[in-house]
Amino acid sequence: MPKPSRRDRLKLVRRDLPDGPCWEIQQPRCGRERLDDISEVEAMIAGGEAEIAHEELVWLLTECPDFLEAHVQLGLLALEADDPKLARGHFGRAVELCTRALAAAGASGPLPYQLAGNRPFHEAAKGLVHCLLDLGRRGMAAQVCQQVIRLDPTDPLGLGSLVGERA
Repeated sequence: MPKPSRRDRLKLVRRDLPDGPCWEIQQPRCGRERLDDISEVEAMIAGGEAEIAHEELVWLLTECPDFLEAHVQLGLLALEADDPKLARGHFGRAVELCTRALAAAGASGPLPYQLAGNRPFHEAAKGLVHCLLDLGRRGMAAQVCQQVIRLDPTDPLGLGSLVGERA
């Protein structure tokens, strides 16, 4: 996969909310230009055309490797196909991209789910935790949970309870 240019990488934008300053993930330009394609992919999946949706998502990633929504959708398709290892790869890549963007911005959070740009990160993290638990990697799942809860202590997707629910 070609390395994206600086303009085509995820970045963080500072937002001022009533609770204080926070960060929002901004898709690269190539990802923002392809958001309509994700709607089409979701329609394909709803119509039972998962294979075609998969091919479209792979193509989207060849055009825009940092496109978070494509990674999340591929992870979800892999879960549907009962392939937690492949799903882990896609969800893990999305989490890794966001973690790198945080480090590049020198930001430690918060990264609240309530901001639309942050939702793919949180959804990818939840998928990653499920995969890690399915694969018997409880310690790694707990680490991901801790990282995400540190970035959004409200834990709107209930990641903290996932590790406790599966004994």
